[in-house]
Amino acid sequence: MKTKRTTFHSRNRVILILTTLLLIVSGTLSTFAATVSVPDSTQYVKYRGTIIDAESRRPLGFATLTLEGSNLSTVANSEGEFIFKVPITHKGGQVIVNFLGHKERIISLSSLKPDKNKIEMELQTVTLSTISVHPKDPDMLMSAILGRRGDNYNTEQDKIVVFYRESIKKNRSYVSLSEAVLDVYKQPILSFRMDLAELSKGRKSTDYSKLDTVTFKLQGGPYTSLMLDIMKNPEEIFTDEMIKNYEFEIENISKVGDRLMYVIDFKQKPEIKEPLYFGKLYVDTESLAVLSATFSLNVSDKGAAADLFIRKKPLGARVYPTEANYQVNYREKDGKWVFGYSRAEIVFKVDWKRRLFNTYYTSTIEMAVTDWVKSPVKNAKPNERLRSNVVMMDEVSGFGDPDFWGVYNLIEPEKPIEQAIRKIQKKLSHN
Repeated sequence: MKTKRTTFHSRNRVILILTTLLLIVSGTLSTFAATVSVPDSTQYVKYRGTIIDAESRRPLGFATLTLEGSNLSTVANSEGEFIFKVPITHKGGQVIVNFLGHKERIISLSSLKPDKNKIEMELQTVTLSTISVHPKDPDMLMSAILGRRGDNYNTEQDKIVVFYRESIKKNRSYVSLSEAVLDVYKQPILSFRMDLAELSKGRKSTDYSKLDTVTFKLQGGPYTSLMLDIMKNPEEIFTDEMIKNYEFEIENISKVGDRLMYVIDFKQKPEIKEPLYFGKLYVDTESLAVLSATFSLNVSDKGAAADLFIRKKPLGARVYPTEANYQVNYREKDGKWVFGYSRAEIVFKVDWKRRLFNTYYTSTIEMAVTDWVKSPVKNAKPNERLRSNVVMMDEVSGFGDPDFWGVYNLIEPEKPIEQAIRKIQKKLSHN
């Protein structure tokens, strides 16, 4: 049993331990911003809007928008809201919109307004009576999925442009917000080499005064986002050894565009006591490529879950996660599936021994691929790479410029984040 626990902790060290870091420190806001030359706004057209389900009218969070015939793309936020910047030379083109379980839509950019667009997506579901997978099927199914990674996913190194955001909330108030555009040197799907990241442009603001005696930091955030590419890093959830610890069930069959998908539900077996994962895999029925995954960590064992996340905690407090939720989406490019988006959200409870009320911290990180670079790929120079244990909130700052991002595509801020940005800008303008 001791060996199994050691194996589990080692296997999850990158994806979980690097997600968060809790320290007792004090400090003030740094004032450094990484910048590059950015084309002015006359070189691109900006479109804003919301993607919704045509029948229920509910927003479709994390839907993907891609400029047809290009490598440009963006992702809607959790409220279905998007902002898409398109080079003026492509304003007569078309945008492809995709969301799991819905029909693909192709929309002419000429039919879109600069703002307040409503893109409706029609549901496209093929129901199937729930079928329990036979005891040996999970091993066979997952082995087939992992065995076809070389056929289904990109086997060449890519240089991609990503937008990255991380935030920390204390109860309902944002106390830290960091955003960055990164160049990522994505290694081949079967390579054991780690993806590398290089900072192009970034900004952040942290209000230490709202953190009491605790400064809550995210360590290795961009690399955690990249490690959520579970087809590049399958050891983060499933290994040949760990598969037997899960129960699998085909929940139904759905569609993305014209592709049929298995919706596979998984959870750890009742007799397994280690904190493992539960969630859903969306798998192409023909190729067995995983197109999307949503999953959570079982945090019912508070002590074991806390051991995975917490490096150092304040005296007089018990700290443990109450939720740990993850998502990764893939998109098709040149007949292969490539990493497109990832998100992690973890909620921590700080149970103070001598205080009437507890404190909750919510850390969220998300990364969206917005472009591929067609030029020959060379790895970033060692002195230009971000460290794997980087703390982004210590790397960049500056929220004063509303046009800070220029031509770069980004994930549209959710309403609470947008309000936080406006407050930051207002505060800076009065300084």
